[in-house]
Amino acid sequence: MTWLQVLKQHRAIAVIRASERQLGYQMAMAVVSGGMEIIEITWNSAEAGSLIAQLRLELPHCWIGTGTILNMHHLKDAIATGAQFLFAPHVDPNMITYAQSLGIPMIPGALTPTEIVTAWNMGASCVKVFPIMTVGGANYINYLQGPLREIPLIPTGGVDLDNAREFIQAGAIAVGLGGQLFPQTCIRSRNWPSISNMARKLINRLEDTRK
Repeated sequence: MTWLQVLKQHRAIAVIRASERQLGYQMAMAVVSGGMEIIEITWNSAEAGSLIAQLRLELPHCWIGTGTILNMHHLKDAIATGAQFLFAPHVDPNMITYAQSLGIPMIPGALTPTEIVTAWNMGASCVKVFPIMTVGGANYINYLQGPLREIPLIPTGGVDLDNAREFIQAGAIAVGLGGQLFPQTCIRSRNWPSISNMARKLINRLEDTRK
């Protein structure tokens, strides 16, 4: 299954940023228990590389990748750990070319139409639109569909359980959820069942958009 097929099938990416390795592991297992199968461990999480490697071994049915990749050094280290996809907050042609040469999806971050098209023309398989809520949320994705319909977009930065479906209906191929899926109250109390339940609700709300 290709990366774009995986995104269309699952529609939602759990974005994990953790200050402790075990915490990141528990966060990942909580959303997987809720039915999510695309997990992003941000590279600035504690011991991100070893956590990615562990999750790859324990969750062979899931796609485990990383984000907040800022430079080629980060990129190569992340690939060495077994990351199956790579997100960046910006557009870097060298990172896109290097990852794509290895067959690993590299998803750069962009905001304006010019940035999005630039990333696409550089060979990105899809583009992260971030931070989406600063420019109108789902309406912005909808407006982009006219001129940029052929470019798969993944909005992040403010997506939550209540508006995730709106983004898919507006034309996004998938959405990324971070803090909205992992409330600090739940993290502090280690309330993993609550997070699993939120992941399950998210999947249910996106069910008929999955192809």
